[in-house]
Amino acid sequence: MSEFTKEPAKENLSTEVGDVGLPEDLARADLYGLIARFFQMPPDQVLLDQIAATAEQQDTADEAPLAKVWMDVVEVAKNNPAKAWHEEFDLNFISVGKPNVVLNGSFYMAGHLNEKPLIHIRKALAEFGLEAAEEVTETEDHISALCEVMRYLIAGDDVEISNLTNQRVFFNEHIRPWYDELCDAIEGIPEMHLYHPIASLTREFMAIEGQGFDMI
Repeated sequence: MSEFTKEPAKENLSTEVGDVGLPEDLARADLYGLIARFFQMPPDQVLLDQIAATAEQQDTADEAPLAKVWMDVVEVAKNNPAKAWHEEFDLNFISVGKPNVVLNGSFYMAGHLNEKPLIHIRKALAEFGLEAAEEVTETEDHISALCEVMRYLIAGDDVEISNLTNQRVFFNEHIRPWYDELCDAIEGIPEMHLYHPIASLTREFMAIEGQGFDMI
């Protein structure tokens, strides 16, 4: 389920995306959705099995950086049960106090949670006619929430909102300034061996996104 819903004033539409669009854009939207899923909650066994099954579709000779980090994700998905992922997620991302790894942009951009970056994100979402779904507990600057927004801006049905210009602006302002620090924080904890490939996938994909937007 998407983390965001359209406001009633915007015809109460959902941010669920369709399957119409250029294959490369749908692939981008899917990857944003997968990254969002991994950081929103630990993967269940169904998702892990689906990822493991993609090994048969991969060209093992593909030397592209994104393909190589994807194979690392496939390996940890194939060789570690959902219980292990759940334990690592809870140990490092969940805490009554400050967790081992903070997943909110405000922390990296302003040094504290619930700071100005969150206000700016909420303003951007309001301009898109989006608001957080009632069941979502994370603030809108959570990496999973931001990836869901990007997914919508790529593959949503409203072309006035879901377009390349909005993708570039939103990514450059709300994700690009801090995703590297988040990945560094994850990779800086040796015990987080399951989420290290997820961090590498996130870093490589975001770097490709940034390069693409710079060419616009």
